[in-house]
Amino acid sequence: MQRTRFESLGRYTPETVCSTDELIAKLAVRRAIDLERITGIKNRRVYDSDPDRYECSFQLALNAINDCLARSEYTAADLDIVISTSITRFHGKGIFCGAPAFAQMLGQAIGATRARHFDVSNACAGMITGVLVLDRMIKAGVVRNGLVVSGEQITPIAETAVREISKSYDSQFAALTVGDAGVAVVLDGRGDDDDEIHYVELMTVADGAEYCLGMPSDSSNGIALYTDNRAMQNPARYLQAIQRIDTFLKETGRSWESEKFDYIIQHQFSRPLAEYISHLAEQHFGTPMPQALDVLHEYGNTASTSHFVVLHEHLAQQKIPKGSKILMTPQASGTVSGHLAATISRLEA
Repeated sequence: MQRTRFESLGRYTPETVCSTDELIAKLAVRRAIDLERITGIKNRRVYDSDPDRYECSFQLALNAINDCLARSEYTAADLDIVISTSITRFHGKGIFCGAPAFAQMLGQAIGATRARHFDVSNACAGMITGVLVLDRMIKAGVVRNGLVVSGEQITPIAETAVREISKSYDSQFAALTVGDAGVAVVLDGRGDDDDEIHYVELMTVADGAEYCLGMPSDSSNGIALYTDNRAMQNPARYLQAIQRIDTFLKETGRSWESEKFDYIIQHQFSRPLAEYISHLAEQHFGTPMPQALDVLHEYGNTASTSHFVVLHEHLAQQKIPKGSKILMTPQASGTVSGHLAATISRLEA
């Protein structure tokens, strides 16, 4: 069986910075919400809205692909498949594209003329879902390599929330945490002891939050995200995810101790909540958790791109030594959790 690896990684984040203070100052109830304390988010990146430089989801994804391929041994023409995993699929201002597939349009834009293509949607677990699918395809011998990409122009949901939130407890609260970004990774089957995706698994949590990403009743307000925030604070849903990875490790002849993770990257939604989840895991496994990596302070919650924004940022700062073993744990709209374990040595940023 092929041993898959992350062959290259690219990222693009807009230059425009919006602070939490600036965002909260626009709310009618700003005094009642201490967003930075609750989430750990001080800043986030926001797409360029200038018509001549407009940064839609497509452009963010394209910029990330170009960065990724600049670090890769492969050219666009070498790719066997392109998988797009964006939640947002804006192709131009206000144009949400359902068809053709984003992956097809991105492949054409970069010259991946022989690549197969399809889109995957799985909320904030999208990138890891794309990696899971490509990992399986490489191991099955269906493709030799491929690219997984996401461009998230997600801050329009924050724009809607700012206009509509009228009380301190609101179902659009989570929309205030988001920031825009694009990421792309190339995978191939040339993994070894120093570079390998060991496993990637996802599951649906039975007691997840109800959510909606779509048009509000007044369509002139744009898109919105509504989340049951109380469900997000329910420890049972996180314990279920922790128990699932414990079961997976035991079923595959592993243990938490034997895995020797160097770092853990959780979904970027709230530092205090991530610390709480780590506390639950420590209690369950009876051992301290590996060092947590995050970018919440400067980039916020970049939706499906978040784990790879974290990975890229810490690689760029040379804070991840070659040969490190990393565990990524997605949390997607209260319904999807999972785990991805990989050893990385080749990746640079």
